[in-house]
Amino acid sequence: MITMSPTEMLEPETVIDVRDLVKTYGEGDAAVHALAGINLTIKRGDFVTIMGSSGSGKSTLMNILGCLDVPTSGTYHLDGVDAASLSEGALADLRNAKIGFIFQSFNLLRRTSAVRNVEVPLAYAGLSRRDRRKRAMAALASVGLAGREDHRPNELSGGQMQRVAVARALVTDPAMVLADEATGNLDSKSTEDVIRLLEDLNVAGRTIVWITHEHEVARHSKRRVVLVDGLITVDERIVAVDAPPPLWKPRSATELAVEPIAVEVA
Repeated sequence: MITMSPTEMLEPETVIDVRDLVKTYGEGDAAVHALAGINLTIKRGDFVTIMGSSGSGKSTLMNILGCLDVPTSGTYHLDGVDAASLSEGALADLRNAKIGFIFQSFNLLRRTSAVRNVEVPLAYAGLSRRDRRKRAMAALASVGLAGREDHRPNELSGGQMQRVAVARALVTDPAMVLADEATGNLDSKSTEDVIRLLEDLNVAGRTIVWITHEHEVARHSKRRVVLVDGLITVDERIVAVDAPPPLWKPRSATELAVEPIAVEVA
């Protein structure tokens, strides 16, 4: 159970608040400063891409934002909770409740159906089997996979597997969807489909943080952040937080008929 004291609460529209974030590996002369003092605030409903070359610190930042690691110093508040001060167990609870992950390699259970893959975070949350199934089915429908609930990953295309991963990310109604190189293993058509899906989710109010090296992905975001040597060197606002993503186009009635985009799964 995660509780928040009044001093831990931030303004409601703030999902991510990072102050003076430092991550150091090793000690003394062998120390590696992966993050050298990051300050970053992300509001609810934003679509942010975080970019950087190998060694820039973007993977380290992703691990901390995803509550997979803790900083050496500095603070990280996620949806009002001081994540940097939590125990390992409380951090896992926060991660499951507040973050929906989408990984490059999908991270699906290979011998398990799509619907059961989507149910996994709900099982950790303690929901009943009936409620898990209801919400997982709705989440799969929301990403255009109604009718494929019983398919295993080896019976789906790469783009469809990533849609299962998106449904799994949405099913807990997280404060943030965190995508890590989410189109890295996809062909161009599947990449376009996943980008468009996440644009639609953002228009519906989801907060998207996408770690990527692909400039094409960044073109679709509302804000672009670039890291070099553990520091933010570029923080570019492309469109307002409450505006649609810059390249988003509403779907036609025909598209909506074959590919539902409803995102309410609770």
